[in-house]
Amino acid sequence: MNSTRVVAFLAASFALHCCLSRASAAEKLLFEELFEDTNWAARGWYDGPTMEITADERLPGSKHACVWHWRQKGDVTPDSKGARVRLPPVSNVTLDFHMKHSANWTWTGVNWHPHELHFVTSEDPPFIGPAHTHLTFYVEAVNGVPRLAIQDGMNLDESRVGQDLVGVTENRAVAGGNGDSDGYGPGDCYQAGDHHANGKVWKADQVYFADAAGPRYKGDWHHVRAKVQLNTVTDGKGQKDGVLQYWFDDKLLIDHHDVVFRTGQHPDMKINQFLMLPYYGPGVPHEQSIWVDDLRIYTEE
Repeated sequence: MNSTRVVAFLAASFALHCCLSRASAAEKLLFEELFEDTNWAARGWYDGPTMEITADERLPGSKHACVWHWRQKGDVTPDSKGARVRLPPVSNVTLDFHMKHSANWTWTGVNWHPHELHFVTSEDPPFIGPAHTHLTFYVEAVNGVPRLAIQDGMNLDESRVGQDLVGVTENRAVAGGNGDSDGYGPGDCYQAGDHHANGKVWKADQVYFADAAGPRYKGDWHHVRAKVQLNTVTDGKGQKDGVLQYWFDDKLLIDHHDVVFRTGQHPDMKINQFLMLPYYGPGVPHEQSIWVDDLRIYTEE
C-alpha cells in the first residue's frame, strides 16, 4: 500500500471513529420544561407543584419563564417553592437551562447556600428530603461561583464517623465522614439532629454570576449545562471514573472524570429524580428574584 493510500485509509478510519464516537455519546432527551404554562402535572411534576411563571422576564423567543421570587427580608423559600420530576433510571444526566438574577440580587455570604437544582437516585423514595439521602447531586451557584456538590449522609457508618474507611469497607459514605474515596478531599461532616450530614463540593475557579456589568453580569441570561455520571462498580468496589462537568455560556468550568459517587454497597444505583427546590438558608436580605427558562434533561446512551 503506497503512502497516499495509507494516509487516505487513516483519514477515513479516523473519520469513521469520530462518527461512531459521536453516535455512541448521542444525547437522548429525558425531560423538557419550557415554562410556557402551569399545567405542571401533565408534564410529570409532582410534590406540589408550587411554581410560578412570568412574562416580565424571559428568554428571547420565549413567552414565559419560571420565577423564584423571595418577597421580603428573611424569606427562606420563594413563592415558587418548587417541585420534582421522576426520570427513567439512568447512569448519567445532563441538565441544560438558562438563568438570570435580579439586579439587586445579593448572595448569602456563607459557603453552603442557596440550594437550587438537585438529582437523587433510585436508592431513595419519591418524596425524600434532598439533604439526607444515599446520594444527592447539587447544581448551584454560591456567592456567584458555579459549583457541583454531593451529599450521601445515609451511607455514613455512624459508629465510625471520622474514621478513614477507604480500603477497609464499601459500606461507607463518599461525601464526608468516612475518608477520601477519590483524592478530592475528605469532604465535610457535621451533626444534624440525631444523625450526621456530609457534603463534598467542586467549584469553578472564580465568580461567574457577577455584580458588575459585562459578559458575566448576573442580571443577564446565562446558559448553564451540568453533567453528572455515576462511577462504575467492579468486583464489588466503586471505581474512580465518575464524571462532573459544568459549562457557563459554553465555557467548560468544572471537568472531572475520576470521581467516586457510590461504593460497592449500591451497585444498582441509578439517577431517577430531578428536584427544583430553591432554598436560601439564612433568609434573603431583601426582596429579590431568580428566573429560569428552557430547562431540559438529557442522558447519553
